Amino acid sequence: MIDPTPRTKIPPYTWNRPIGLGWDKPYTVRYASNLDDGPWHGMPLGGFGAGCIGRSSRGDFNLWHLDGGEHIFNNLPACQFSVFEEAAGKKQAFALCTEPPADGSLPAWQWYPKTRGGDGETGTGTYHALYPQSWFVYEGVFKAELTCEQFSPVWPGNYQESSYPLAIFEWTAYNPTDEPIVVSIMLTWQNMVGWFTNAIKSPPVQVRDDGSPVYDYQSRWGESAGSFNRWVEDHFRVGCLMSRLSTNEQPVEGEGQLAIATVTNPAVEVFYNSRWQCAGTGEDVWRYFADDGSLSDQDNETPAAEGEQIGVALAVRFTLRPGKTRKIPFILAWDLPVTEFGSGAWYYRRYTDFFGRHGKNAWSMVRTALKHSDTWKENIQAWQKPILEREDLPDWFKMALFNELYALTGGGTLWSGADERDPKGQFAVLECIDYRWYESLDVRLYGSFALLMLWPELEKSVLQAFARAIPAGDDTPRIIGYNQAAAVRKIAGATPHDLGAPNEHPWEQTNYTSYQDCNLWKDLPCDFVLQVYRDFLLTGGSDIEFLTDCWPAVVETLAYLKTFDKDGDGIPENAGAPDQTFDDWQLQGVSAYCGGLWLAALEAAIAIGKVLMNQPLSPTPQETVATYQSWLAQAKPIYQEKLWNGEYYRIDSESGSQVVMADQLCGQFYAQLLGLPDIVPRDCALTALRTVYDACFLKFHDGKIGAANGVLPDGSPVNPKATHPLEVWTGINFGIAAFLVQMGMKEEAFALSEAVVRQIYDNGLQFRTPEAITAVGTFRASHYLRAMAIWSIYGVMTNFGSSH
Repeated sequence: MIDPTPRTKIPPYTWNRPIGLGWDKPYTVRYASNLDDGPWHGMPLGGFGAGCIGRSSRGDFNLWHLDGGEHIFNNLPACQFSVFEEAAGKKQAFALCTEPPADGSLPAWQWYPKTRGGDGETGTGTYHALYPQSWFVYEGVFKAELTCEQFSPVWPGNYQESSYPLAIFEWTAYNPTDEPIVVSIMLTWQNMVGWFTNAIKSPPVQVRDDGSPVYDYQSRWGESAGSFNRWVEDHFRVGCLMSRLSTNEQPVEGEGQLAIATVTNPAVEVFYNSRWQCAGTGEDVWRYFADDGSLSDQDNETPAAEGEQIGVALAVRFTLRPGKTRKIPFILAWDLPVTEFGSGAWYYRRYTDFFGRHGKNAWSMVRTALKHSDTWKENIQAWQKPILEREDLPDWFKMALFNELYALTGGGTLWSGADERDPKGQFAVLECIDYRWYESLDVRLYGSFALLMLWPELEKSVLQAFARAIPAGDDTPRIIGYNQAAAVRKIAGATPHDLGAPNEHPWEQTNYTSYQDCNLWKDLPCDFVLQVYRDFLLTGGSDIEFLTDCWPAVVETLAYLKTFDKDGDGIPENAGAPDQTFDDWQLQGVSAYCGGLWLAALEAAIAIGKVLMNQPLSPTPQETVATYQSWLAQAKPIYQEKLWNGEYYRIDSESGSQVVMADQLCGQFYAQLLGLPDIVPRDCALTALRTVYDACFLKFHDGKIGAANGVLPDGSPVNPKATHPLEVWTGINFGIAAFLVQMGMKEEAFALSEAVVRQIYDNGLQFRTPEAITAVGTFRASHYLRAMAIWSIYGVMTNFGSSH
């Protein structure tokens, strides 16, 4: 375990921040009823669908997405690393968080000094993140040079380890002095088995002040009666298991095990305490650790009494000779095998396909991690290396490209166990925490490029779930939040907006959102068709079974959408309440956005039909292709005639608005992306894109924020009080940047993208990227799915060929 290399190699493209340094003016939430946990967010740890744990740049573990689809943000002080050092006759010990507990607990502990000011002279280290790895580099406090690397086994094309509920912490300690240094590294953890489930089993759905449906979530946070811990010695592997008494034969949601572990060898000493009081002074741990880096070696399996909070502690002490380096691994594993939704609806998590389903496999995970973690890290580096070495990608872009993948771990992600129908399980990511429903189809039109490029089988499983949902109907009455209109939940043939919510039955009960009546939306059927053909084409163009599965839904939903072509001109009209992804923005008549998607979707459906021409399908591809060709021939010239004004495409045909809509040519972007015929003349598309870049970006607050959704040609607002038009939507901006690259405007694409990336990562929005930011330093809808659209830029640059 002696390593001649003193320093951990950290890529130069991380998001980084001095440890404990706060923000002077972080972005704040636009609407008080929306989520704003503040800027202390770090890269989340954990596999997809396994639940995740986040640790911020001040060192606290504070994000607990361990109940599928639910959000808890709360610093738990007992979950922490601490370091003892004795050097040149001086002893010191710190818990490695710069923020003492707000509740006054653990007063015996000493907390790590924070970086103050921006001059670097009082710096105590740096936090780095490049998903799925992050690092703490501790400087200026200890004589030893200490680095803690953190990661989970996530890499592209991997459908096993990427699901594991594991965090690997690899410590590197180097002695730069000419005298020996004694170092002890301690990991403490609170037993939280049983906490992560909703105490309200059938919470009523209410309407928030912004019109969105919400339900109450009350975790069992702090309910620890019956929890017990035990010390484990397993050859060279040692650690502590955290469990809880239960009368259930099979685990229910929240039940299972947690474990922390390390390895022992003749060069180190390992100490432990399997039962200490987390809500007390902390003296039962700290008096030993601060004295000489040891612990009491107490093994006590007594279950916690009512109101008692118990934790475990594990410390590794060693002596560093001058000039020497030592690496110390710690493993955190959690085995919480069940995710429950509405009463009676539950799934086993994907990782249980490999570790079993009885909730007693945390130590098996520890063994697996200690055996394979080096290989896992090599796989991550092999994936990232060719991208990081590309000289045509700016450093900030490399940083954001990987870090925006945090949402696949932290976005309330579901990944169920496999079965015959779904051989890799079912998958879903929340639109966001405020809009708590899964895989919103309009949002993933841009936001799903990362999943497509890196885990294509999961991507296709999402669209197959939509294909199964399209024929279904649900006559449950509902009231629409936007205008109090009466509606039904889901009309047969309509493409659902989403795959359901955590309080019901995701994948089975769809179209959860009731802010608008999504049965009336004009973009959703087109979004579905385009994503189906995209996923077929860009994953090799050979998965005929996938196309065949989706074909009936393609035909049914396009026929449904065509019923909104009230004047028979071949293009469904927008009308009434906002009826597309910009759901606070009313469009009237033929619109550039929805009309363009309709044309591109018809072209995609024709292409799908031609691929399936010899398949025995009903309806037959021959007759449907002919129908689509006739619709397209009628609609294409009308779209150009009604909307082109010589500089850009008007937002719609009937409102008379002169607004320049930033995403007016999403349909043309998709047509070019999929090698389909242009829906508009290429020279018109280029002119319109230049107008968008000039008006919505350069003239909107001097190009410092990003492109607004819609402004007048001079960059001024149509209505200064408007909501969506004056917001900068992060994912839409990345999608427009991909279109710019496609059209040969790479320099402009990077200028636009950089403005957005800097707003996110310089202003406390990292690892909670919102849907929207504004010119007055506010945001809306954090932890948003669409921002993964940054992968569309890389995909267009590489022709989708070198990402997996």
